[in-house]
Amino acid sequence: MKILLFGATGSAGGAVLEACLNASIVDEVRAITRRPLMHTNSKLRTFLHKDFLNYATVEEAFRSMDACLFCLGISSTQVSQEEYRTISYAYPLAAANFLKTKSPGAAFHYISGQGPRADSRMAWARVKAQTEHDLIELLGADCWRPAFIDAKPSPSLPKVYAFFQPIGKILKAFPSLYVHGHDLGRAMLQATVEKLRGRIIENAEIRKIAARAKF
Repeated sequence: MKILLFGATGSAGGAVLEACLNASIVDEVRAITRRPLMHTNSKLRTFLHKDFLNYATVEEAFRSMDACLFCLGISSTQVSQEEYRTISYAYPLAAANFLKTKSPGAAFHYISGQGPRADSRMAWARVKAQTEHDLIELLGADCWRPAFIDAKPSPSLPKVYAFFQPIGKILKAFPSLYVHGHDLGRAMLQATVEKLRGRIIENAEIRKIAARAKF
């Protein structure tokens, strides 16, 4: 299996990257990032790229892929509403459209989050809901809604989130509230194997799908 990964320098994306590199069914991971990665695994190819609305210069990364795991995102507290929409809607849609032309049969997995609603009073929730809807319409994407993700905090993570990261481990006993970052990655790979398409997958189901993985 060949995997295209976005967001590998982030908290969730870094854990998903490790899950992919450790999975026996994954032969290659192509990571599109703004800065180099510390990993030196032979499975990993890094494509340095700045413009996440245009992928013409990294076309090779999109060819012959089995799945794209889109883990790139940002908190709505860190940017303006306009920037948030660009990052949370325009970026994944641009990647999905380009993937569809270069690897038409590839699965697309989008990390969304808990709470998206088209009728929400919160702008971020409306943006995420539209992203989910349009990705499903475009190429039958799976949209993942994890709750607390147990993963190593990235340098860009807001300090308040980093502070609560160790505390969140107490939620492990609650299937709807906790998922380990590695299990999130394993669930995406397992969903690709099972050809699950066009789904919105909540936290409890993420853990169930990961538990079915045998790689």
